[in-house]
Amino acid sequence: MRIHENEILIIYNPDSSSDRKTVAHAQSLSRHVRSLAFDTNPATSTHFSAIIDLLGVHPREMLNKADPFYQQNIRGRDFDDEDWLNILLRNPNLLKSAIAVKGKKAIICSTPTDIYKL
Repeated sequence: MRIHENEILIIYNPDSSSDRKTVAHAQSLSRHVRSLAFDTNPATSTHFSAIIDLLGVHPREMLNKADPFYQQNIRGRDFDDEDWLNILLRNPNLLKSAIAVKGKKAIICSTPTDIYKL
């Protein structure tokens, strides 16, 4: 995944008002913001692998555990790393919030103002 060190990349759910606010806050920080909405620009396995590495978290920690799909199909099951990656690829709407990447740093933006931590 190529990201210029001054560019902010945001992977977000366009249906979430909090995620849209995160994008707006990022645009106030930098002129170089690339936002990837789940519905129009799906992330690749390479994107998610790199983001998981930058975040230093297990993919399970990135998911919204309150989502009905998660509750019915994923809760209580154990998957290997490749399976978790496939779950993220096929169900990006399960991400609990927007993910922002700048340079070699990535954060999960639980609130729109978390973008300032970059």
